[in-house]
Amino acid sequence: MYIKDELKRDFYSELCIHERWSSRQLQERIDSQLFERTTISRKPEETIASDLQALRTSKTISPDLSFRDPYILDFLGLGDKYSEHDLESAILAELQHFILEFGHDFAFMERQKRITIDHEDYYIDLLFYHRSLRCLVAIELKLGEFRAAYKGQMELYLRYLEKYEMREGENLPVGLLLCSGKNDEHIELLQLNQGNIRVAEYITQTIPKDVLIAKLHSSIELARKRLDY
Repeated sequence: MYIKDELKRDFYSELCIHERWSSRQLQERIDSQLFERTTISRKPEETIASDLQALRTSKTISPDLSFRDPYILDFLGLGDKYSEHDLESAILAELQHFILEFGHDFAFMERQKRITIDHEDYYIDLLFYHRSLRCLVAIELKLGEFRAAYKGQMELYLRYLEKYEMREGENLPVGLLLCSGKNDEHIELLQLNQGNIRVAEYITQTIPKDVLIAKLHSSIELARKRLDY
């Protein structure tokens, strides 16, 4: 067992209350291995218990409870070949399902948000606002595996949002790099997922449940081993 059953039950119970799931939605989240796909599952049990207690008593949700890896986007209906534009368009066409996968606290703001820096235009693929985290969330969609250059790109976007878009009382913006694959050592050496930039895989086609479970448990085990070093 990678986590005590009672902590897992507490996770689903608290998230169910926080996001107001129906019994059907709760079962769907359990079937999709939601707990194993949240960053919190990679943390020590003491951290999990502390974050759940904060959610229970003060309704404060942590980023580790809010973000998943991987995201399952099989409802987009994409084939074997598609472009970043196709992926983005499919997400917007299925925005309701997309937000259900991400969590109901995500509020869509803008697609291809243009920002201008030193007279040069850049475009953020998708911009959301997370109501509980009280911050802007910039999402970049990448077809291939994660590359180191993506970090600098996202850092530039986040600093712009912090300077020009963040409002009083909000927390620092968060960036999410959605890639079709991850390079774990790159992410570890760049110290990502420790700050305001998250990297996650996405899955656009249905895979067997046992394969997903094995993949998730392997990721959790590797993450916990790194924490022990």
